[in-house]
Amino acid sequence: MLILTRYTTPCPAAISDQILQMVVDNLTDISSVALPPSNLLYSIYQYATGFEVHLYLEALNGAKGIAVELIVATATLDPEKVIGFVLCLPVKDDPEACGIAFMAVQAGFRRQGVARAMLGDVLERYPHAELNCAVEKVPAFEAMGFQVRGARDTQVVMNTRSYATDGLMGVLDVAAIYSSLEVRQIHTYLLQKHGKRAMVDAEKQRDRHLDQRVRKVQLFVQGRG
Repeated sequence: MLILTRYTTPCPAAISDQILQMVVDNLTDISSVALPPSNLLYSIYQYATGFEVHLYLEALNGAKGIAVELIVATATLDPEKVIGFVLCLPVKDDPEACGIAFMAVQAGFRRQGVARAMLGDVLERYPHAELNCAVEKVPAFEAMGFQVRGARDTQVVMNTRSYATDGLMGVLDVAAIYSSLEVRQIHTYLLQKHGKRAMVDAEKQRDRHLDQRVRKVQLFVQGRG
């Protein structure tokens, strides 16, 4: 059904292009913000999250000084078609540990074991893995050997073990993306198209949405106490 390929150096442009398109198409599912497409700010988060993944894909060349691995699932009948990917960050000083930075499966290939196969490939090398996910995805990750460890903003922290690694995991500082020229240009376009009042309303809707997700995660984790 699928072919798994692991990259520790930059992947072909045809692969990275499909991965970035998958991120844009599945933003609500991938991003910790999980903003719905109905929100006027959606395109800003599409760009920012897509660019963040782009930076991690670039980091496969080693120039950014962090360890990154990419697992790509392609269709057996169409080996050039990407149906899922996992970006993981190996932990320095702990060869068994990694963090799952991003993971996605194409909508038409979900519930077919793609995510399980990709994570299984990761866990063969890094049995001590940690990830963050939405409350709704907890049962699926529990079925793959993860357990609830706590809350982090809008997401549940899950780990294959009952403790976090003591090693250091390299991550990119992506905060500057949201103040970049490109994001400012997108915001200006949206402002001109929809008006100031609509944009203020969109920001309020986003803030309420995030507050609700934070409370939901906190209540869920407390319930697991």
